[in-house]
Amino acid sequence: MKLVIVDDDCLVSSSLKTILEAGGEITVSATGTDGTDAVKLYREHLPDILLMDIRMKSMNGLEATAEIRKEFPDAKILLLTTFSDDEYIVKALQAGAKGYLLKQDYTSLLPALSAVASGQTVFGCEVVSKLPGLFRKAEDFDYAAAQISARELEIIRLVADGLSNKEIASELFLSEGTVRNYLSDILDKLNLRDRTQVAVFYYQHQSNTL
Repeated sequence: MKLVIVDDDCLVSSSLKTILEAGGEITVSATGTDGTDAVKLYREHLPDILLMDIRMKSMNGLEATAEIRKEFPDAKILLLTTFSDDEYIVKALQAGAKGYLLKQDYTSLLPALSAVASGQTVFGCEVVSKLPGLFRKAEDFDYAAAQISARELEIIRLVADGLSNKEIASELFLSEGTVRNYLSDILDKLNLRDRTQVAVFYYQHQSNTL
């Protein structure tokens, strides 16, 4: 797995580089100190995952995420920050970040990187607990009119809870392939791009049921 790490604290970047490369399965191609570096380094190295802080000078991590995703729609960006600020979480999801973890939750970092690399969206436990309250003003939406079945809505809920395809499959006694097929149909029906948008969509419309 090839990474680029961007953090305005060089000590954090170098420490993460040392920790992540220790197992021999991850290579950190480059490090940067702000969002401008992130955009530049992403273009140069096309990493599997960009691991990036949010609060940085010049261009912050949210701005950089939006900029990179505009040019590289499939970019996998994992935001690592000390702040579980509600506004940051919402903006990170809307910008298309593939994950949002708190820096103090280092034990979750390696599993999170593996999950993001395999196409999952990852939220730290503290972030997941905040999600329902961040979208209290639900907009009207008729899931039935969009031909979303009860099983598909169940999968949407589990995606919004941060579960991986494997975890959803176990929860619903389905194969991972079947879950992937359901998710693909859900994206098509709701005209969404990825799992992150599914989670945002659900919390924006969670007061509505079939």
